[in-house]
Amino acid sequence: MDNQSNKDLSVILSALSFAADKHRNQRRKDQEASPYINHPIEVARLLHEVGGIADSATIAAGILHDTVEDTDTTRECLEDLFGDEIASLVMECTDDKSLPQAERKQKQIEHAPHISARAKCIKLADKISNARDMGNSPPSSWSHERRIEYIQWSKQVVAGLRGTNDALERLYDHAAQEALLKLTANSELN
Repeated sequence: MDNQSNKDLSVILSALSFAADKHRNQRRKDQEASPYINHPIEVARLLHEVGGIADSATIAAGILHDTVEDTDTTRECLEDLFGDEIASLVMECTDDKSLPQAERKQKQIEHAPHISARAKCIKLADKISNARDMGNSPPSSWSHERRIEYIQWSKQVVAGLRGTNDALERLYDHAAQEALLKLTANSELN
């Protein structure tokens, strides 16, 4: 393995270790309450395996994408540990949690077309992961209407990400459609 490959792998493993520590006590909202770290790992896997992305900064930022939003991590911390490039990518994917939820969601729709291509790929992988979760194991505390609304809202966000990575966009379309079909089928059974 050459020196650059070692450096790239080291950055990814450092990001994984950091995210695992930061998310260690968090659970996903799915019915199994799965460990939160599964989500950033899936985002990184989707970026690489589906999106064809081999850029270590993008993959590391995918792993770290929820650390500022959902933990006590700051941009400055990410900058110190991972550099400005990765910190900037994470910040492009970070919601302002001080805003009311409806305003945050609207800002994501408005913001999506204006972020970098690498941040768009991270957001696409994030939305794929979330759509899959919504179809396979939606939050039990959410109403059927809220689950459907989430998928419809995510479609609006993804509309602003289009033209970035065809493979990720196609997989998102499939995941969102599958989620809607499963949610509809489940509501008809109840």
